[in-house]
Amino acid sequence: MSPPAGPVPINLNLPSTRSLVETIVVVKMAASVTGLSVFWLKSFIFCIYIGTIGCSTVAILDDSQLNRQFDGIGGISGGGATSKLLVNYPPTQKAEILDYLFKPNFAASLHILKVEIGGDSQSTDGTEASHMHNSWDENYRRGYEWWLMVEAKKRNPDIKLYGLPWAFPGWLAAAGSRSPYSRPSVTASYIVKWVQGAKRVYDLTIDYIGIWNERAFDKTYVEVLRQALNAAGFSHVQLVVADGNFGEVTADCLKDPKFNQSTQIIGVHYPGTLSTPDAQKTGKPLWSSEDYSTFNDNVGAGCWARILNQNYVNGLMTSTISWNLIASYYESLPYKRDGLMTADQPWSGHYDINNPIWVTAHTTQFVQIGWRYLLHGQGVDHLKLGGSYVTLVDPKKESVTIVIEKMSHDHSKCIRPALPAYKTAAENVTFTLKGSLVKVKQLNVWMSKLCYSGENCTEKVFAKLSPIVPQNGTFSLYIDVDTIFTLTTLNVGRKGSYGTPPPSHPFPLPYKDTFEGYDLYTEPNNFAPQIGSFEIAMSDVEHGKVVKQTVLQRAIDWCGGNQLYPIAIGGFSKWADVYLQADIQVGVVNGTKEVFIAARVQNGGGCSAYAAKGLFFWIAPDLRQWHLTTDLAHTKFLKVGSLQTVRGQWDTVALRIKGNVAFGVVNGVEAFTMTLPATVPQNGFVAFGASTFGLAYYDNLYVDAAPV
Repeated sequence: MSPPAGPVPINLNLPSTRSLVETIVVVKMAASVTGLSVFWLKSFIFCIYIGTIGCSTVAILDDSQLNRQFDGIGGISGGGATSKLLVNYPPTQKAEILDYLFKPNFAASLHILKVEIGGDSQSTDGTEASHMHNSWDENYRRGYEWWLMVEAKKRNPDIKLYGLPWAFPGWLAAAGSRSPYSRPSVTASYIVKWVQGAKRVYDLTIDYIGIWNERAFDKTYVEVLRQALNAAGFSHVQLVVADGNFGEVTADCLKDPKFNQSTQIIGVHYPGTLSTPDAQKTGKPLWSSEDYSTFNDNVGAGCWARILNQNYVNGLMTSTISWNLIASYYESLPYKRDGLMTADQPWSGHYDINNPIWVTAHTTQFVQIGWRYLLHGQGVDHLKLGGSYVTLVDPKKESVTIVIEKMSHDHSKCIRPALPAYKTAAENVTFTLKGSLVKVKQLNVWMSKLCYSGENCTEKVFAKLSPIVPQNGTFSLYIDVDTIFTLTTLNVGRKGSYGTPPPSHPFPLPYKDTFEGYDLYTEPNNFAPQIGSFEIAMSDVEHGKVVKQTVLQRAIDWCGGNQLYPIAIGGFSKWADVYLQADIQVGVVNGTKEVFIAARVQNGGGCSAYAAKGLFFWIAPDLRQWHLTTDLAHTKFLKVGSLQTVRGQWDTVALRIKGNVAFGVVNGVEAFTMTLPATVPQNGFVAFGASTFGLAYYDNLYVDAAPV
């Protein structure tokens, strides 16, 4: 029997004069429309008529029959560049943060780490570097997802690893095409090489691979990729199709045997806890392979608590993965603080352990991949007065864990989809144990009570309470609104802590970087690429290591818009009076056309990065000129001047803004002093970049407050 859909908005047109008998007739009609069981709707209406008296839940827990396998709870690093600022945290704080995310029985204790397979293109909060910028280029020292996967495995060798591309390098597509599916065998080989590189270079076993984040899948490509993985010795790698919605994936699995065999898991994003009858008919694991994406205050924690349970109760989804893992990107970029925790100040070492971490722990510390859910109505169900519970047992039925949530509507809204209205009330729940569960002598209890502004409430987060001792296989539990409980026979569980992190403080000035202390191919600290890819490279004897913009052609973008102008931003989005200096160079071979430094950059992140505004100071060797624009797209010119420079020459440029006056210098010579028009923003990031894809170089970066 399909599970009930839970609290949903149902207009039963019930005036106060309608009799209970008349109501039941209306209920039966509603049941035929909504698909809910008549029993559930009758109970719902009964409680409306008589109030909460007699409406408390009586729950039967019986492990005589088991349902689907639990596949784990995870977090996503990527989609994109969401872990960028974590990389250069001080070693002590970096290790602590990683423990909060991955260490078993400590905090979030995640079962799955999903990472972006970098594609050299903007994918939400920045770009992530591809392991193959070009067809002749293969490099596994780029990017930080390798490092993150290694660190996760150090802490939990059993953690599962999942790779998914958001974008692809442009060279993968056939001439004249913008599709990664135009040459399916080439794209499949590109993905297989990423899996091979993970194993060969880092000894990482990849467990799952996705197709293309939230974009249409291609049946031929899925089948070719499955064959290519098998041929390379990776038959264990399961394909998650298609990181979008149930739609065509389900239909194609049911009608196409070859595609069905190539697809191991159906993954959807933001399903609102609901799956479809056809999806369930496939018999495949159903995953919410991206979910949550909500500000990580207590409402976000409530969202996470509700969907972790109800994705299974309502939709039989056996894995839920949070976008994102950790909010480790500049707060002014899109979806600020949408991670399970926040770490966006590497210069101070400050981080925040937000409550979604402890909501996660209610499941992850007490259930492991491979455990099994009990049947609906026998351990999995809704509570009569709002909320839900799930019960899981280990494969040998030696341990049992029950997770209960009663989150109110307004305190558990996720960013998407819209949450239908429902009501919640506190209640006593009576549990009766059957099957082998009657042998349970004691249940350890962990509880979280979330509080909100304006409430008279005492918050408890992941607190261990006195154990419950069932009497003749029965026990009762009072469950308040906005509360989460874990009841378990396991003698594990820990609210890990490293004490108070270092205090927060602003981005430090002056700031300088010669880039000599980096490993080759890594990215410069604190500067987040938004279009293009910027990595450390060797230059001449004088400059040594420098930053190089490496992308030569437009990627197969995930974002829309004109993702054509390489840019990396950094610093503080509220900087107003600032001095910025750098050495910049246009490449001789495969070079870009122009390079720039910029200040007061706004709208420079996310999928609209191409529309960035600010003051951009350009050097154009082919034109023998410098010029100023107020936009990255290079259309709104303020001033132009001549300059004796050529490709391959290093030019030292400086830009100072004080109030509404700007001052520029090239190679020690003043280029301009001018009063800025109102079209230049009043504050913003500093940045560097180029006018087109192609090689460009940057060195000796210096940023300070503008001198008086």
